[in-house]
Amino acid sequence: MNDESWALSPNTRKPLPQLIEDKIRQLIDSGHFKAGDRLPTEPELAQKMAVARSSLRTALQRLQLQGIVEVMRGRGWYVRSTSVSDRDESLVIDSRISDSDLMEVRIALEATAASLAALRADDGELDEIAKRAREHQGASTEDKEELLQTDEEFHAAVVKASHNELLEQLYRSLVPKLRGYRRNSYGSAELHNRSANDHNQVAWFLKRRDEGGARTAMTTHLLGLYNDLATQAGTAAGERAELNTFAWEDEPRWRDR
Repeated sequence: MNDESWALSPNTRKPLPQLIEDKIRQLIDSGHFKAGDRLPTEPELAQKMAVARSSLRTALQRLQLQGIVEVMRGRGWYVRSTSVSDRDESLVIDSRISDSDLMEVRIALEATAASLAALRADDGELDEIAKRAREHQGASTEDKEELLQTDEEFHAAVVKASHNELLEQLYRSLVPKLRGYRRNSYGSAELHNRSANDHNQVAWFLKRRDEGGARTAMTTHLLGLYNDLATQAGTAAGERAELNTFAWEDEPRWRDR
């Protein structure tokens, strides 16, 4: 393939990771890369597109969340699907659904994923989750793209470790809808520290195969985001649910305010 085929769109209104994502999707849709094909290595891709590897990783992670590519440990990135009908875009979410509603569903999905991961994840997957937690903790508070990328990679690793394909597809359909809010939510070192500590706690319970602890830790983590989101949206207390993570049976429970 000639170098011009790798040239990115000159659309300057889109962030660089989005332009990279569009180009890789274009190459897949055109048939240059087929399902099961291995993509060039990250250094090769970065060189072909003349971009930084950090922006490339963000684009690949977004494609992974959509079910288009997947990463295989020690082997690299592979095309997972070339059929539009097979992609998670078929799980259409009404654009009128509020971010708060999306977050409530995300809490339910990821709490379940965390508990399943505690039971089903292999040791390699648990190590990968812990690694992703460390990467998020070490991300620069000045780089919102890096914070968003490392956060999404951690959560995607937990969901993948649940070994539930439908749950993973549903999760991937939600993440892009909340990406704008998540990027804008990174505004202080304090918030980042809270997020990183929550990730570490989830990883700690998973490592110990503590199903209930992992579920509660993930729920508590996402509850903080949910409450922040509802507050920013100006949702009245009586119009949103409250999640009590200190119920008598030590399980999170919803209740209407």
